[in-house]
Amino acid sequence: MRLRHKPYAMEMIETYPQFVIADPEAYKGSWGKLFGNNNPIHIEVGTGRGRFIYEMAKAHPHINYIGIEKFSSVVVDALQKLIDEEVPNLKLINKDAKDLTVFFESEEIDRVYLNFSDPWPKARHEKRRLTYKSFLRNYEQVLVKDGEIHFKTDNQGLFEYSLMSLAEYGMLLHYISLDLHNSDFEGNIMTEYEEKFSSKGNRIYRVEARFRNEPVL
Repeated sequence: MRLRHKPYAMEMIETYPQFVIADPEAYKGSWGKLFGNNNPIHIEVGTGRGRFIYEMAKAHPHINYIGIEKFSSVVVDALQKLIDEEVPNLKLINKDAKDLTVFFESEEIDRVYLNFSDPWPKARHEKRRLTYKSFLRNYEQVLVKDGEIHFKTDNQGLFEYSLMSLAEYGMLLHYISLDLHNSDFEGNIMTEYEEKFSSKGNRIYRVEARFRNEPVL
């Protein structure tokens, strides 16, 4: 993805600290206080321009959402949505997701969304993929015992890699779709990339997975 530099991005982000949390580590273990309730918390790692998490927050007001995006020139598009129409159960973080355990306490998150992540197709870049084992370890630490990862992509290679990575980590895969838009799945909210790629006829792949809490027999 080629990013268009937006020189105003950081100033815009700093102008709206009520939407983009500047010091997320200060809320580790107390995000419920920031939202003013004890509702479940769902996070999207790599939230991009924010369409998915913004629409999810509007559709599910009794769930708190946090979108994490490291590129300021991208997260400002998600921020603009909140400026235009504030959604009280949505916050943004302009940080790198590798610091996830710095922002969230153990078992503080109920679900992780990974949507159209960078596939990093070269083998030497495997560790950068958001479904690599080091990232899975971080998700496992912050997720509640029955918490889930929901993953979508149009990249078949990344999907196949992710299924293998999730399975090798010992996760339970309880929903796999090889063609989401031609399945019986209901309530799908598209990302900007999803709409773009699916309009070109690309298949959308999806999996739901959770960490195995019971011992393997």
